Amino acid sequence: MKGYYDIPGDGGSRILEQVAAQQGRIDAALAGVRHLVAIGSGKGGVGKSTLTVHLAATLAARGAGVAVLDADLNGPTQARMAGVAGTAPLPVDGRMALPRSRAGFGVFSMGSLVPEERALEFDSVAPGASHTWRATREFALLGEILGAVAWGRLDALLIDLPPGAERIVQYSEFLGPRTAFVLVTIPSDVARGVVARSAAALSGAGARVLGYIENMDGYACPGCDTVRPLFAPTDRRDLGLPCLGSVPFDPGLAEACDRGIPITERPDTPAARALARCVDLMLRSLETSS
Repeated sequence: MKGYYDIPGDGGSRILEQVAAQQGRIDAALAGVRHLVAIGSGKGGVGKSTLTVHLAATLAARGAGVAVLDADLNGPTQARMAGVAGTAPLPVDGRMALPRSRAGFGVFSMGSLVPEERALEFDSVAPGASHTWRATREFALLGEILGAVAWGRLDALLIDLPPGAERIVQYSEFLGPRTAFVLVTIPSDVARGVVARSAAALSGAGARVLGYIENMDGYACPGCDTVRPLFAPTDRRDLGLPCLGSVPFDPGLAEACDRGIPITERPDTPAARALARCVDLMLRSLETSS
């Protein structure tokens, strides 16, 4: 009786042919995209989705061609924050044309297709191991999305990753060597510890990491244009990565995200100025590392 590893090739299933065909569709769809930038952390609750939409709006305001892919299929937030919830992509010439935010960038998010009160369901063929089936189906669906969207000519495609220090390497392998990573942390030893694990995992996988952004670095006081401490002082563990900038928490900006209002409509704020500096450093790093 032969075991799995005794079967040559794909055993006649043509699965390798199918995988190669899908990769060809993905490569063709992304041919006009100059930079792929994955925004991740490993730690949940650090605001990486918020930063992703703000970075996209800041880039778009500078005239860059930019789009956002919400890769958090089970907890999508980009549709609401970009103001495209309920606005589905439209078929155009065999591909999907993306809805556009008020800031002018395209967005693909399951939040445009699945109401917030519903979960994304995957029927499992493996009772008792649905977590394995779900992960497999998630990456299969993400591959279909990448190959089916009319991304067009873009300076940057920002990919908002789900949390999970172990999953960030899976996304690195899936997205391939073209993708650069930006990690997000907050001024907390707990968060920095998790992000340090993500950075080490990506380094071990040979992924390109541009650096990190420290989010919620202080509290932007409404009306007084000052930034005050938000977290207790710590030693701020060295992550071994370049810091691309620090962004304070702005309660007004948080409200704007809930309503789909881009940061570019509130440009004269500490958070907007900080994000502009982050974009400068991110672009510089992209150009020097590509």
